[in-house]
Amino acid sequence: MTVYAPALGKLGILGTGSHLPERVVDNETVGAAASVSAEWIERRTGIVERRYAADDEAASDLAAEAAVRALADAGARPEDLAWIIVATSTPDHPQPATASLLQHRLGAHRAAAFDVNAVCAGFVAALHTGARLLAAEGDAGGRRLALVVGTEVYSRIIDRTDRRTAPLFGDGAGAVVIGPVREGRGFLGTGMRTDGALHGLIGVHAGGSRQPASEKTVAGGDHHFRMRGREVREFVERELPGAVSGTLAEFGVAAADVDHFVPHQANGEMLRGIVGSLGLTAARVHLPVDRHGNTGAASIPLALDHARRQGAPRDGELVLLAGFGGGMTLGTVLLRWGR
Repeated sequence: MTVYAPALGKLGILGTGSHLPERVVDNETVGAAASVSAEWIERRTGIVERRYAADDEAASDLAAEAAVRALADAGARPEDLAWIIVATSTPDHPQPATASLLQHRLGAHRAAAFDVNAVCAGFVAALHTGARLLAAEGDAGGRRLALVVGTEVYSRIIDRTDRRTAPLFGDGAGAVVIGPVREGRGFLGTGMRTDGALHGLIGVHAGGSRQPASEKTVAGGDHHFRMRGREVREFVERELPGAVSGTLAEFGVAAADVDHFVPHQANGEMLRGIVGSLGLTAARVHLPVDRHGNTGAASIPLALDHARRQGAPRDGELVLLAGFGGGMTLGTVLLRWGR
């Protein structure tokens, strides 16, 4: 069952920012370790290169760079933030929350901070949460802004020899600042659903309370990210069209009226094959996945910031975001752009 939530109050995205690590990793490098060719990777994924964090960089470091840029774009200060929500499945460490590290680094001492983990659907879940928290808080204390960040360092958990995952994933961070916008702009609503019966399709099996770290789990590679790619693709092909059409119908928007579609950047070739079934005939589909790969919860804000730097979306245009990831969870956010 999908849970839909209409927007409360006039809230929208005030600014965006993103950050990619300096190290560029091409298909030749990835393919050599995974025993596949560069041509095979590009043909099957649409990815040409991805970025890997430096040895001394973690998720909070990438998040901080993206956050600073988003705050600057919004004309906001750290002390303006009521909430900091970080979506990540590769935190700096299991606890405390990476968001608390980001809060400290930014000097956002008035903000409450916590993490969200819905894997690649995490940013949509965090965006939904941030908007609802601001709407519920109202003008209390004069604090009316939230910072929502997606940040991932998948290079730490991928098995470089696994051709099902290693060619796909990269590191990066994207951020947005959300707050009040003028009448007729902002979030129209969100939709989310989870099929927990499919939780085994994506995951890291060891390192938690079910299977704590041990010599055996390390030797067995159980701390690596694993994905049953064919079944994940079948899930997306089966469920994404209904999630998109359901959200649009719930909030009274025709598919042909959507101007921009920003999906999770899972696999460029897969997404190009699915877009035609979504009915978004007039939408510009943003797929910068070729240059940064699948960056998990960071991929939607990265793609949105990439679009912003190309002059899109314009004021008044309809934007649809769609995330899907481990759990298995699907999430959508519909908004009319404007600040």
